[in-house]
Amino acid sequence: MYEQWYWHVYIIECLDGSYYTGCTRSPANRMDQHLSHYGSKYTRRHGVKRVAHLEAYDSLEAARTREKQIKGWTRQKKEKLINGEWHQLN
Repeated sequence: MYEQWYWHVYIIECLDGSYYTGCTRSPANRMDQHLSHYGSKYTRRHGVKRVAHLEAYDSLEAARTREKQIKGWTRQKKEKLINGEWHQLN
């Protein structure tokens, strides 16, 4: 199965419109955890609407680096990534 061989960075859009960024080996299992209120305190409080963005990496180190980078971004920059507006990213 594809997802078992990569590390993934994901962005969840929460029910209140906020975003949660995380890292996992299995996006499907992790989403089930978030939906079951076992994923994180943040998604337990804010709810889960959808997975808005997903990227795959060969190593945990690369995925964690990207996760940290995205977490430091503004909401506007995250939305440009989610919407595929790479040419507008600064």
